[in-house]
Amino acid sequence: MPFTKYTNLDFDQIKTSIQDYLKANSNFTDYDYEGSNLSTIIDLLAYNTYITSYNANMVTNEVFIDSATLRENVVSLARNIGYVPRSRKAAKATVSFSVDASNTTATTLTLRAGLVLTTSSRFGNTNFTFSIPSDITVPVDSTGTAYFNDIDVYEGTFVQQSFTVSSRTPDQRFTLTNAGIDTALLNVIVKESATSSVQRKYRQSDSLFDVTSSSPVYFLQEVSDERYELLFGDGVFGIKPEEPNVIQVNYIITNGEDGNNLSSFSFSGSLVDNNGSAVTNGISVVTTGQSSYGGKAIESVNSVKKYATQIYASQNRAVTAKDYQIRALSMPTKFGSIAKAYATADGTLDNNSPSSILASPKALQEFTDLVMSFVEKPDEEEPNKESVQEEIKKYLLGKTSNDNEKNNPFAINLYLLGYDSDKKLSTLNRAIKENLKTYLSEYKILTDGININDGFIINIGVEFEIITFKNYNKSEVLTNCISELKDYL
Repeated sequence: MPFTKYTNLDFDQIKTSIQDYLKANSNFTDYDYEGSNLSTIIDLLAYNTYITSYNANMVTNEVFIDSATLRENVVSLARNIGYVPRSRKAAKATVSFSVDASNTTATTLTLRAGLVLTTSSRFGNTNFTFSIPSDITVPVDSTGTAYFNDIDVYEGTFVQQSFTVSSRTPDQRFTLTNAGIDTALLNVIVKESATSSVQRKYRQSDSLFDVTSSSPVYFLQEVSDERYELLFGDGVFGIKPEEPNVIQVNYIITNGEDGNNLSSFSFSGSLVDNNGSAVTNGISVVTTGQSSYGGKAIESVNSVKKYATQIYASQNRAVTAKDYQIRALSMPTKFGSIAKAYATADGTLDNNSPSSILASPKALQEFTDLVMSFVEKPDEEEPNKESVQEEIKKYLLGKTSNDNEKNNPFAINLYLLGYDSDKKLSTLNRAIKENLKTYLSEYKILTDGININDGFIINIGVEFEIITFKNYNKSEVLTNCISELKDYL
C-alpha cells in the first residue's frame, strides 16, 4: 500500500508514518513495534528517509539564488547573469621619502613593484606589509636627491604568477591560486614567449561593448574558495593568446579591513638606478601623509544575492532611480569605495530636509524666532533638552517643502556614504564623487541629470530577543543574528 501523502521531514514523524503504514497491513497487525526487532529496521528506514529528504531539500535550495547558502553556489548562480562579486579591497596609505644618490651617477631611481613598507599592527605583534603593483620611477635632481612624494602603497603581499599558453591543453584555465586578492590592482601582461621582450598589457573588461578582435582585454570571474579565474578573448571578442605566449599576472593578497588605520612604516623596498644597480643607502625616514584606509572584506553572500539580480535587471544602462543606485554600488573599487547609496527623483528628499527648508528667508526667520524664544525665557522656565527637540520637530514637520526651490523633473538625486578608517559611515571625498560621475556617464541617458549628495547619517539601535531551537548554540545563533542585521542596516 503506497503512501498517498508524504509531507513529514521530522525523524519521529517519519517513523510514525512508517509504523502506520505497516499497521495497515494485516500481516503486521499484532506486532509490538517498540519492543520487537522490527523497531530497529523501522529506525533504519526512518533515518534513511530523513537523510535523503534533507539532502534533497538542500540540493533544491542550492539551485536558486534566493535560497542558496554556500558561497560557491551563490557566486555560480550570479555568474550566470553576468555578476562578478566585489573582491577584497586593500587598505591604501600615502607616504613620502627621499633617497640621497649624490655619490652615484644615477639620473633616475626606480622603486620596484612589490614589497615597499612593513609595519607592526595596533593589535599584538602581527606584522603588515605594504606593496605597490607596478614600478615607480622618479628623476634625481641637481642636488643628487630623488623624491618619492605622495606615493600610494597598498596593504598586502605582492605576488607574481605566470601561465604558459599550450595548444595541447584545449580547455586550459588560468586560475589564480591565492584567495584574498584585490582585483582592482591586477596587472596582466602577455609576452610573446618566455624569452621575448615584446609584451602587451591587457585591461579588464566587464562587457562586450566596444570589444573587437584586436582588443587586449580579459574577463574575470570568481570560482571556488574565493579565488579568481582569468578569461581571454577568442579572436572575435578580444585577442586570443596563442602558444607559446606567456601570461604574467601581478596582484596583491590583502587582509582587507584589518589593514586600516596604520601609520607607522619602515622602508623594506627595492631600489635600482637607471644603470640597473641596486641602491641601498641614503634612504630617508618614511613620512606618512595619509594613514591606511579603505580596506574592505570580500562581498558577502547576502550582498551578492541582493545585488546580482538587480544588476541584471538594469541591463548595463541607467534609466530608473534604482538603476543609478545599483550602478553606484557597483563602481570598480579602483575608483573609490561606496558603502551606502540611495537614489530618488529630484525634490523627493531635498525639499523636506532641514537645510532646504531653512534656505527660505521666511522660514529661516521663523526658526530664528523659535530659537530666541528658548533663549529669552527666564531661568526658572528654561526648557530641557527634550522639550526643545519636540518644539523643533513640530516646526520642521509643519514646513515640508521649500517653494523657492525649482526641481528638475529629469534629475536623479544620489545620496552616498562611505566608510572611514575606523569602518564608520562618513561622507565621500570630492575625488570619489568625480570618479562616480564619470563612471555613471557611460550608462545614463543624455537627458538625465545626476545630483550627487552626501547621505544622512542616522544612529539607531535595535533591541531584539531570540528563541533558539534545541541543540543549537545560543551564543553562535545570537552572533549570526547580529551579523545579519549589520548587513541590512
